[in-house]
Amino acid sequence: MQFGYSEACLEHDTGDRHPESPDRLRAIREGLKREHGVSYEEAAPADRSEIEAVHDEEYVEEIEAFCADGGGNWDPDTVATAETFEAALTSAGLARWAATEALSGSNGRRTPFAIGRPPGHHAVEDDAMGFCFFNNAAVAAQAIIDEGAADRVAIFDWDVHHGNGTQDIFYDRDDVFYASIHEQGLYPGTGAIDETGTDGAEGTTLNVPLSAGAGDPEYQYAVEETLSPLLERFDPELLFVSAGFDAHRHDPISRMRVSTEGYAMLTEQVRGIADRVDAGLGFVLEGGYGLDTLSEGVRTVHETFDGRDPIDVEGKINDSTRVLVDDVKTQFDL
Repeated sequence: MQFGYSEACLEHDTGDRHPESPDRLRAIREGLKREHGVSYEEAAPADRSEIEAVHDEEYVEEIEAFCADGGGNWDPDTVATAETFEAALTSAGLARWAATEALSGSNGRRTPFAIGRPPGHHAVEDDAMGFCFFNNAAVAAQAIIDEGAADRVAIFDWDVHHGNGTQDIFYDRDDVFYASIHEQGLYPGTGAIDETGTDGAEGTTLNVPLSAGAGDPEYQYAVEETLSPLLERFDPELLFVSAGFDAHRHDPISRMRVSTEGYAMLTEQVRGIADRVDAGLGFVLEGGYGLDTLSEGVRTVHETFDGRDPIDVEGKINDSTRVLVDDVKTQFDL
């Protein structure tokens, strides 16, 4: 794979005890060190105009001034330093690079994956939260649409937390399909199945809030039964994956049971969907806070594109997931 990466993202230093630390990127680089076919690409930071296409101008100015004054705690979880503004612009720029590469035909072993930080999917139009300042996937999707490179973009968020920011930004838009499979009741508490879009965009938001303890069989079932048919119906030109790895069974801040091999399965599933709808496919890093499991997850995505076949998922789908998926399918007339 091609990995979008910049040292500027390491300068956003949240402190020794914060889970979203520069060590996340260092661990990913270390895990990929012995892998075949890995390349790293730098990208220009996002332009202010690209950020302000999805975020309020006053909010962007406020973040810039906050960082220029040395930063601090924006909220109890979201920490900024003097370097955070530039890192956030760079992280958004890397996401835009990945989207552009995907649409240009980079696929197979050249599939793009932006490994920037801070992450983005909790950032709403006018506020930072959940470790996120600018919504990287949203910036990338909007830039692609504004350039006329695509008319329809789909974002699939497999992070364990619901991407409330991405959903909010596109909730009344019929040209962006947002889908999230996440742990029910976890931060930020959004992402119910009846949140499906509004103001003419009904049916362009999909939420599958799985119960704590769900693992590989449940994720595979949810993708097969809901995401796959809905994306075939939506027919996007770009499928962008907000790839968090915090649903891993050994991640320290979630209760889900996805295995490392489960991420290979998810990768194979989204690749299959992209092939069926003839969409470009790209990835952007979100969460994942166990350094070993984060590194393993990203490496597994790479290995899947490098020719490694995922092992078949084993295990029984729990009854609560079947009921949930049936309810979701009713929402969408599937």
